[in-house]
Amino acid sequence: MLSSSMSYISIRPYSYNIQVFSNKFPRPCCIPKMHSISSCKFDFARPWSHGMWRSLSDSISTRNHLLHRFHINALSDEDFKSSRNIAKSIFRRYRNVVDRGGTENLKEFISAGVNAYALGCTEEGLRKELIDMKESGTEIEGLQIHGGGTTVKFKVLYEEVRECMLWLSIVFITILCTPQPTVVRWSSTPPVSDEILQQWKGFCAIIANAYYMRGMAWLPVKTLQLEQMAVMGSAEEPSVVASRMRLVFSTLEVVSPQWPRV
Repeated sequence: MLSSSMSYISIRPYSYNIQVFSNKFPRPCCIPKMHSISSCKFDFARPWSHGMWRSLSDSISTRNHLLHRFHINALSDEDFKSSRNIAKSIFRRYRNVVDRGGTENLKEFISAGVNAYALGCTEEGLRKELIDMKESGTEIEGLQIHGGGTTVKFKVLYEEVRECMLWLSIVFITILCTPQPTVVRWSSTPPVSDEILQQWKGFCAIIANAYYMRGMAWLPVKTLQLEQMAVMGSAEEPSVVASRMRLVFSTLEVVSPQWPRV
């Protein structure tokens, strides 16, 4: 059984630890204390009261610090004015990665996700915003190509919402697998549901363990497929698993770089 080869660290509410894949990597002599969500109450998934707007105003300096720290130049103030704008910003960047590819485009999506996490957003709340836009027929304007030119508007599709929110959930869970301090969250509300967390925490933790303990930037796809088989009963295609792995490693590089920038 696969489970016999895996060693789990006790997980407390809102505190997540690295999972050690003992038959692939040596057991580390110590496990870094993992990220704990702060007790500050601020949930973007709920209607915004006057008090919430005041809290958002108070957080501007923190948000600007995040923009500088994570080298996020593409996000404007408009992207943060409401939970719907945040959902649009993330979805536009998801579509940009799907349509154009590229490492920089992927890191822009991740950076938008990091900001959503820090500002207290939840996967469920942002998913609802996108579904509401889908059901109302709202079109979203795509990102402008560097060098100018016209932008394209597109409608939201359910399949795209599902995949975009899975990407975002993986970014959120990866942040939870990082040592403190990485990203301070403005809400005690869990960023993802228990179901999604159970499905993907092992996947992300194996990659985080390789990144922090071994300085690795890639893993055998088969290792992660075995994890998926153990947790979900089936594994995705190798190319899909590889793309998920790339998303986790890229998120770690954004929030917790281990090597000097070239």
